[in-house]
Amino acid sequence: MVKTWYVLARCVDYFGMTLFAGGLFFFAFLWPSGAEHGRARKLVGIGWLLGLVGTVAGLGLQGAWAAQRPAADLFDWDLLGQVLDTQFGRVWFAKALLWLLAGVVLADLLQRGRIAAKSTAWRAGAGVVTLGLLRTTGLTGHAVESGRPLLAQLADLVHLAGICTWIGGLAVLLFGVLSRRDPGELATVVPRYSRLAMLSVLAVVLAGVVLAWQTVGSWERLSTTDYGRTLLVKLLVLAFVLLIAQASKSWVSRRLDFAVVLRGDAATVRPFVYSVAAETALVIVVLLAASLLVTAGPGR
Repeated sequence: MVKTWYVLARCVDYFGMTLFAGGLFFFAFLWPSGAEHGRARKLVGIGWLLGLVGTVAGLGLQGAWAAQRPAADLFDWDLLGQVLDTQFGRVWFAKALLWLLAGVVLADLLQRGRIAAKSTAWRAGAGVVTLGLLRTTGLTGHAVESGRPLLAQLADLVHLAGICTWIGGLAVLLFGVLSRRDPGELATVVPRYSRLAMLSVLAVVLAGVVLAWQTVGSWERLSTTDYGRTLLVKLLVLAFVLLIAQASKSWVSRRLDFAVVLRGDAATVRPFVYSVAAETALVIVVLLAASLLVTAGPGR
């Protein structure tokens, strides 16, 4: 059971990082005024909390798993001391500190709103913290164990950044922009996000191909190992998400102008909301699969 809890902690960490990093990017470059709207602000705050809790819990559960102890011992000081003596422990302790620093970035955003989101200094600080979170996540994955670690880690960084930008932005779009149905925001924010999402998906796919090949190493392992089969499930779900995303893109091309003219009419916007909601729900399965992959050996 301790491994199950550890996988869930990794999933919570991934989900939190996705909401937080993607939300900050959304505010900084697509929708600065969103930093002053309650739902969007709460979403990023929830992402920060989930990321911090997932990282701290993962740190303790890693020790309990390694020592074959119950999950309830995750905060045992002896186990924590043993974990902090490992490479994983040092990296995740640094990640926990980065989450605390991210709290300062978030507090400034919540206090100053749009002014902070448009500030070069705030954007630089948010960018450095986000890069640190992405990098520390990659340092405890399989990319560091591949035959070409530099290429694999670069692909892993691009892959994670693309996922955060795409999926985190998707959540802000759903709960922040679309829930308001403001015609001005629909006309400006939705097309911006649509273009960004297309680039993010391209980065996710290309980097994912490189990362998968460096990690798995052969076509045979896709069907003969637990890691390969989990990866196939992740790819199938991701392919389905991309099909739904194409439907969303089609709506933007054909119906967005009509929705703006009707001033965000609920019946007109509803198909797009359903499509985005389906994407967001399926992404949780993708993140769970990613959590399983990081705890499974590619050769098993």
